[in-house]
Amino acid sequence: MQRVGRHGRQLPEGGPLENGVGQEPGTPEPAPAEAPAAPRAPRARPRLVFHTQLAHGSPTGRIEGFTNVRELYAKIAEVFNISPTEILFCTLNTHKVDMQKLLGGQIGLEDFIFAHVRGETKEVEVTKTEDALGLTITDNGAGYAFIKRIKEGSIINRLQTVCVGDSIEAINDHTIVGCRHYEVARMLRELPRAQPFTLRLVQPKKAFDMIGQRTRSSKSPGEGRAATGKETLRLRTQGPAVLEEGPSPSEEEAAHRVDDLLESYMGIRDSELASAMVEAAKGSPGADQLARGLDSVLGEFAFPPEFVAEVWSAVRHPREGQE
Repeated sequence: MQRVGRHGRQLPEGGPLENGVGQEPGTPEPAPAEAPAAPRAPRARPRLVFHTQLAHGSPTGRIEGFTNVRELYAKIAEVFNISPTEILFCTLNTHKVDMQKLLGGQIGLEDFIFAHVRGETKEVEVTKTEDALGLTITDNGAGYAFIKRIKEGSIINRLQTVCVGDSIEAINDHTIVGCRHYEVARMLRELPRAQPFTLRLVQPKKAFDMIGQRTRSSKSPGEGRAATGKETLRLRTQGPAVLEEGPSPSEEEAAHRVDDLLESYMGIRDSELASAMVEAAKGSPGADQLARGLDSVLGEFAFPPEFVAEVWSAVRHPREGQE
């Protein structure tokens, strides 16, 4: 976020005008010329300062002047004298590994930011006995994909060492740092059945009261989003961050339905992507137009036609009682 300068243009120097030479006695002196009016300084944007702590415990720091997630991590790292690559993800208003409180593309102006940093590294051998591992993947927007949900009764659920919040650093010694969540989900889907593979995971550093917890978040409308009706700071990949009103309840519900579809079709959850798709669907008269619109801005995802049709229907014609 760019800060607006406080000073306007400097006025030219100079005193009042002098009388001309040879002026006749008794002639009234000319009135001094009025100084040009000072130009109005540009209106300053509000100074947005957020409070932050490391989730495992630290003093409280103050950060400001960021536009996107990478800059946010850099500001937090500067406050606590750590590397930005140490930060796995952030939660809002809780130090716990709570996937319903993940920091996404919006931050409420009153939100308190907790940064979860790298803890222990562990390696887990997995044998894919079914097509689906039971993992839902998301990412932090700065190069780390991590586990957002573990399905009850799944292959991964039976491995007690794998937890929600663990960052996936490598698959079979092939580093995936820098990959987006959908790329990681695709790699895991394409692994052959009955052939063991190794996951290298990094768990968030835990405070004393968090050790041993194995979190599984439940589905909740507005997951990972700022509170409805409050002014929020929206972070953007390109361009300055902007202040805007929080989404309406109907927009929250539509985004949650689309996020559920993302999970069922692609094995990822991404509230900001879901919100962007809701906006695109609201402006599309049909599924075909929505598909073309998504391809133009989100072509890297390669959404299947049946998925796009369900997204359009979920936004434009939600079934009665659909949650």
